[in-house]
Amino acid sequence: MSWIFRLERKLEPYAVTNLALFLVIGQTFVLLTGMLGLIDPEFLILVPALVQAGEWWRLASFIFIPPPNGPLFIAFALYLFYLYGSTLERIWGALHFNLFILVAWALTAGLAFITPYSATTNLYIGGLVFLGFAALNPNFELLVFFVLPVKVKWLALILWLTYGYTFAVGRLPTKLAVLAALLTFLLFFSREMLLNLRSN
Repeated sequence: MSWIFRLERKLEPYAVTNLALFLVIGQTFVLLTGMLGLIDPEFLILVPALVQAGEWWRLASFIFIPPPNGPLFIAFALYLFYLYGSTLERIWGALHFNLFILVAWALTAGLAFITPYSATTNLYIGGLVFLGFAALNPNFELLVFFVLPVKVKWLALILWLTYGYTFAVGRLPTKLAVLAALLTFLLFFSREMLLNLRSN
C-alpha cells in the first residue's frame, strides 16, 4: 500500500468533497469582484517577499486567481477544470484529490520562495489537473473548436512538450512552477507509470 493510501485511511473523515467546484467558485468570485473594482487581484498574487512582510494571505489566495484572457476563455477554462477535477475526485475519492491539489499548492508555494521577489502563477496547477485526468482517461475525446474530436492523450502530450520547452527557456520562477507540477505528477502517478512499463 502506497503512502497516499495509508494517509487516506487516517484523514478520510476530513476530506473536502467537491473541491474542484469550490476552487471554480473562488476563481469566479475573484473574476467578478475584480471586474467590478471591489477587489484588486494584485493583492492576491503570491509574491514571497510580501508574504514575509506580513501579507500571509497570499499563500492561499493565489490559487483563486482566475486564468488570463477574456471572460469567454476564462469561463471555458473553469468549466474544463471542473470537469477534470470532479472526474479525478470521482475516480480517486475526495481525500486523494484533496492531497493532489494540496501537494501541488505546497510545492508551488514552497519553491516560489527561491525567487522571493517574483510573482508565482497557479496556471501549472490547473494544467496538472488536466494531465492527471488525461493519465487516467487517455482515450476521452474533446471537440477542439467544437468540431474536431481529439483524444486527450494527444493534448496531454502537447502540454508536456510545452512544459518541457517552458522549463528549458523560461525564467527561474516559471521553471520552479513547472517543476512543482512535475514533482506532484510523479508523486501521484509514478507507481502507475512503473506498472505500465513492466506490463509492456
